[in-house]
Parts: sequence; C-alpha cells; structure tokens
Amino acid sequence: MIDVNPAKTGVDNPQRRRTEKRPFESWEEVEVVAAAVGPKYGSLVVFAAATGMRPGEWLALEWRDIDRAQRVAYVRRSYRNGRVKYPKTEASMRAVPLQERALAALEALPRNGSPLVFPAIGGGYFDLHNFRTRYWQPALLAAGIQPRRRVYDLRHTFATFALRAGISTFDLSRYMGASLTMIDRHYGHLARDGREHAITLLDAHNSLKQAQRPRRGRRVDVDEALRRRLRQQKQPLSRN
Repeated sequence: MIDVNPAKTGVDNPQRRRTEKRPFESWEEVEVVAAAVGPKYGSLVVFAAATGMRPGEWLALEWRDIDRAQRVAYVRRSYRNGRVKYPKTEASMRAVPLQERALAALEALPRNGSPLVFPAIGGGYFDLHNFRTRYWQPALLAAGIQPRRRVYDLRHTFATFALRAGISTFDLSRYMGASLTMIDRHYGHLARDGREHAITLLDAHNSLKQAQRPRRGRRVDVDEALRRRLRQQKQPLSRN
C-alpha cells in the first residue's frame, strides 16, 4: 500500500478554457449581417445586439414582457435544451432598457398570433441550432466578417458598445444579469471610455461650481443686490 495517491500529486487539475469573445466592431457590421440573414430573422440579430440578452432569454421572450411605454423588456424566463426555465426568485428577473434600435427591430417583426417574440415558423420555440447552420454562418460568409462570430457574440457586442457609450459597469451588470466581478473581468478593459466620460462630467461640474463661486470670498445675494440698485434708481434727484 502506498501512502500518497499519485493522482493527486504533480499534475494540476485542467482549467476550463475560456471562449474568446469577438464582439462586432460597429453597428454597421451588425446591420450588414442582419441584412444578409434576411428579412425573416434580421430583426432578431439587431435586437440581440441591442439588448445583450442571452440567446436562451430572447428565445423565451414573450410580447407581454415588452413595455413600450417604459422602453424596457423584462427577462422572466429562458429556453434551453428544450425546456423553459424560470428564475428562482422575483429578484432574479431583470429589466433591460430598449434603445431605439431595439424598438425598431420589434416594430419590424410580424405578429402571427404567437405569444413568443421570436417564434419558429410553426409557432413553437425557435431552433437556434438550425438558425446557426442555415442563416447565421452563411450570412457571416456573405458579409465577409472575419474572424467568424458566434451568435453569443451579439451579447458581447452589446456590452462593448454600452461601455464605449459611458454606461457604468455596475449598471451594465444589472442589464445583462451578470455579476459585477464577471463584467469587470471580461469587459473592464473597455471601460476606459467610461472613465473618460466620468472625468468630463466631473470637470464640467467643477467648472460650474467655480463659475458660481462669488469673488473676494464673500457670498453675494444677487436678488438683493438687484433690488438695492432699483431702489437707488427710483430715488428723486436732489435739488441744489
């Protein structure tokens, strides 16, 4: 009998290999791919990139989850491996803001009586595998997109564009339903534009405060000074 298990010494456990994230570079690229996908599913591509939802989340999205007045879509369930899954608590549900592109994509969708926003032709749940092989991959080839992107990269595209627009990592984590640690680990390097935006706001705020500060270190009541001047103007001239 040996004292030490050789399987537990000398070799580290294999680490899960991270999939490389390849967001689209611009909205122009996204729209080119959407056009190549075709009118049937092109709006789906734009909506996914404009909301950052996971594929399973937009697969299970229903029209009742869309609040156009508030411009939000509520993520209440997901569809994966042939099953609909619900969050364990109501706190796990989230509201995703709908930018103008997302709303336009929804408006372009046909209403065929299905409760699902993106149903299959027969009205059931959308077949993502079939979409990848019959529409997504040929569209990337036709659009000349290199390197090739996955459907999931539409989610990464949203995160990239949001951070470039100055959305904080905290708000982004809420919109995407991901932990702040995960957002910072995967996208934190993109937040430099957000920091520049924060610096601009802070400088503008400080400049405004500086402009409003009275000179010579004393507080000036502008309204009182104006009233005093008006009273002086109304006084009759003294006669010599």
